[in-house]
Amino acid sequence: MAFFKKKKEQPSLSAPVHGPVEYIVAGLGNPGKDYEYTRHNAGFLFIDVLCNAYGFSVDRLKFRALCGETMIAGHRCLVIRPQTYMNLSGDAIGEAAKFYKIPPEHVITVFDDISLPFGTLRIRRKGSAGGHNGIKSIIYQLASDNFPRIKIGVGDRADRDSDLKDYVLGSFSKTELDELKILMQSGVKALELIVGGNIDEAMNKYSK
Repeated sequence: MAFFKKKKEQPSLSAPVHGPVEYIVAGLGNPGKDYEYTRHNAGFLFIDVLCNAYGFSVDRLKFRALCGETMIAGHRCLVIRPQTYMNLSGDAIGEAAKFYKIPPEHVITVFDDISLPFGTLRIRRKGSAGGHNGIKSIIYQLASDNFPRIKIGVGDRADRDSDLKDYVLGSFSKTELDELKILMQSGVKALELIVGGNIDEAMNKYSK
């Protein structure tokens, strides 16, 4: 993933990693160049923004995911991009959660949402899958829907009769990517609040 192709655009927020893993931050998407900048990969792109902000990499293969670690709001976080394809996202996340004994409420997922206008965020403490297959898989593997979500609005098709799969696997334009980069920086701030135990503040401040 190369959302940022040059040097970091802002000072790193990184701190030495220490203590046990307390949170999993999972950006959802599909692996491979063909899917890199598609709407369904908004979660992967968010992880790129997070890595840029905190100065770490998500490049170690474990739990059928690319993994990295960083400190967020004083808590050690395992940050992952599942490599199982979207519909089986829960397989990778479930493995990691089981290994580190992470409860569902400490598994934070970031993903695309066609029900939200493009360029908006919505923070939720828990909830149903809402038709999103990646979230369905996570709910199944965690046996719970009680996990926080950062939803990234990608908008819906202009023609509601057109194929949804083609739409979500369609690529963002360069202009849209530039807008998303800014939006996702707000998403990083929301994530910091969630990890810091202030999800209500995150919902009030960043959800639209």
